[in-house]
Amino acid sequence: MKFTVSLNQNSEFRRVYSRGKSLATPLVVLYCRRNGMKLNRFGITVGAKIGHAVQRNRVRRRLREIYRLGEGRFSSGWDIVAVARTRAVGASYQELDEAFYHAAARLGVLKSPDGEAQK
Repeated sequence: MKFTVSLNQNSEFRRVYSRGKSLATPLVVLYCRRNGMKLNRFGITVGAKIGHAVQRNRVRRRLREIYRLGEGRFSSGWDIVAVARTRAVGASYQELDEAFYHAAARLGVLKSPDGEAQK
């Protein structure tokens, strides 16, 4: 990911959860918050309720790849956390992709076609 750093610290995740905006879809919940930097920070949370490790890792890999392929569509300066929901395990890649970008568009973190942030 060229323009993105991973969120790693628990305190960073908690800050996004408590002070950020969120939008829930049946497959994923997306949290976002401005970070005051020129780059984005992205984190993924997949809880134990999702299933066994193989299922959790598959969902995590899919979400990471969805973000990586569309990284250029995001405006810069955001902390973004994707939380997988239990229905994400049975969802296809296409359904997960649509849910992720639907939530991102509604939260205003995607660039508009002219290159400016939506909102």
